[in-house]
Amino acid sequence: MYYNVNNWQLEVGSISMMGVSSSSLFLIGDSENIQLASSFDTPPESYIVGAQIPVPPNTGEVIEQAND
Repeated sequence: MYYNVNNWQLEVGSISMMGVSSSSLFLIGDSENIQLASSFDTPPESYIVGAQIPVPPNTGEVIEQAND
């Protein structure tokens, strides 16, 4: 992807930032290259590895639940 932006007379007076999301880029000034990457911070013990439970097909039948 080729993306070209020309801000010839850009002047930044002040910046107020309330937060940063998990996928954001904040840049003021020039940059030759911007390389984007992604990673997950989920710990390995939170993954559930095992047999998947089969889901029955939707037949349109309404199943009533008992109210306790």
